[in-house]
Amino acid sequence: MAAPLNIVRSKCRLQILHHFCQNKRSFYCSGILNKGLVLGVYEPETKDGAIDVTSSPSAAHFNSLSEGQLAKVLQVAGRDLKAGSSRTLFSVIPGYDTTAICCLGKKGAKFNEAEQIEEGWDNIRAAVAGGVRALRSVGEVELEVDPCLMAEAAAEGGYLALFEYDELKDPEKRKKPVNLTCLTSHVGSSEVGSVDRIKALWARGKAKAEGQNFARHLMEMPSNKLTPRLFAEKVQEKFSGRQNVKVVVRDKKWIEGEKMNSFLAVAQGSNEPPYFLEVVYKHPHCKMDKPLALVGKGITFDSGGISIKPSANMDLMRADMGGGACILGSILAADNMELNTYLHAFIPMTDNMPSGHAIKPGDVVTARSGKTIQIDNTDAEGRLILADALNYAETVNPLLILDMATLTGAIDVALGAAVTGVYATNTDTFNILQKAGTRTGDRVWRMPLLKHYTKQVTDSKLADLNNIGKAGRSGGSCTAAAFLKEFVTHSDWMHLDIAGVMENKDDVPYLNKGMAGRPTRTIIEFIEMVSKSEGSH
Repeated sequence: MAAPLNIVRSKCRLQILHHFCQNKRSFYCSGILNKGLVLGVYEPETKDGAIDVTSSPSAAHFNSLSEGQLAKVLQVAGRDLKAGSSRTLFSVIPGYDTTAICCLGKKGAKFNEAEQIEEGWDNIRAAVAGGVRALRSVGEVELEVDPCLMAEAAAEGGYLALFEYDELKDPEKRKKPVNLTCLTSHVGSSEVGSVDRIKALWARGKAKAEGQNFARHLMEMPSNKLTPRLFAEKVQEKFSGRQNVKVVVRDKKWIEGEKMNSFLAVAQGSNEPPYFLEVVYKHPHCKMDKPLALVGKGITFDSGGISIKPSANMDLMRADMGGGACILGSILAADNMELNTYLHAFIPMTDNMPSGHAIKPGDVVTARSGKTIQIDNTDAEGRLILADALNYAETVNPLLILDMATLTGAIDVALGAAVTGVYATNTDTFNILQKAGTRTGDRVWRMPLLKHYTKQVTDSKLADLNNIGKAGRSGGSCTAAAFLKEFVTHSDWMHLDIAGVMENKDDVPYLNKGMAGRPTRTIIEFIEMVSKSEGSH
């Protein structure tokens, strides 16, 4: 009687493993780790099929280099390998101590209309991230990464996955730095493009990831290490020596001179003086007369003030300056990518604390625009500092205004971590941002900016506006956006409520747990798309 099929398969696998042990190409590590390879492969075409290494130019190259051994190993190691997962092999490919075989999903994955994402590109990010993490976990510090036919996405996945905020830990407990280089040794056919083109795309992806990682770093920093003053100094240090970037730090006296009383009202409860940061980037060949104005919330810690928050998870409010952080990350990337654009950023910086000097529910202040605001909830402080910043941003006659803020918990309730909520006055501009999100994998979703919500914030007993809607928690993100709109006269304005995407738990596979720095890469992509469009006019 013939042996059952599963027993035959098991015998075949044992024979393959025995063969590689005899040839010293086994799954165990027999030497000192020096260099690792992250190699992408596609899922089998059929459910029970084997991985076809010839479907990927790089995998085909290394299968040939290993005299067919890679394909044989994957008959066992590639079993049930799904998109985003990886297998670590030891001493299989000549020249590499370790190889992370990472699955890119189905070959030919393209734009997914239902998910509003370039699925193939995001599969690459997730796969490369998994491979990089796997090799770092076995001690590799020099990695060559397969560009996977889209080097930009591969670089993003790799560099984003390596981010760790551990600078305050014992040096022995910190992650060792890992150096990534783009694999180009397999390039030989027109199918995979020229080496120069691949390296250029890799550099783009690296710049975008490093911009997001800078935002993540700022957001993770404890508030005592990133007071408004230290925040300003860190930005000055980061952009020091960059010819195309100018940083201007405004002090409290200047803020008072600008009559930013809404901003100052939030700052008055803190012992830390407020600052107003302006950062300008302009490429020397840029012909744009009007800048893209980027306004970011810079609350370095949000206790809620007199309307104090619950103590649980209050430590996360060190990242309440996430809007400002993402804008700074975007400018860093723009400079590293040498984008032909003109940017002007505005970041009001303070913390929101309870004290004998703090604003109280029922207080009324006069904003820079001249409108009066009844402050019924001191924990709705982000909109107060942004009101003055948005009004001031219009003085530079911008092409458009985009603001970002971890503004409301309501947006997290509405959308979770899947997308950033966006309120826009110009549909064409929003469509560009949405397109950018489909490309980066960091998507956005349009929210309603209706008179219904405006009526809820303009119905105030003591002033022109109330900083919370009369419906209370209902439509909280929408009423916050409606409040901000009262301080914007520009016809092209977008408000991004990023509170729902502030932190990554297990939502994005190529980001570790912690502050996410989202949606920095989408903003970078948006900036480039708008600037190219403007330059073509």
